[in-house]
Amino acid sequence: MSHDHHSSDASHGNMKQYTIGFILSIILTIIPFGMVMTGGFGRGLLLAVVGITAIVQVLVQLIFFLHMNSSEEQRWNVIAFIYTILTIAILLIGSVWVMNYLHFNMMI
Repeated sequence: MSHDHHSSDASHGNMKQYTIGFILSIILTIIPFGMVMTGGFGRGLLLAVVGITAIVQVLVQLIFFLHMNSSEEQRWNVIAFIYTILTIAILLIGSVWVMNYLHFNMMI
């Protein structure tokens, strides 16, 4: 059983895509780093900027380096990724909900 990773239907990026992804990753890292290091920004603004750039950074990594898109070849990878995100969200939200419920009942 041979595994050919260079088959014609494999979705690999080219140098231009990798360069764009790399530059975007650098920019999305420098923005929050620079804001934190220079100071003078409110805590709420810093948290918002770090959170937004982190989400955009994940999307850049998925699109430019992992080549996840809406093509037929990537359908199962995208479905598996969405399932993973939903599972993690349910676990986190459920855990916070249970801990909040326990905290509320312990305070009575």
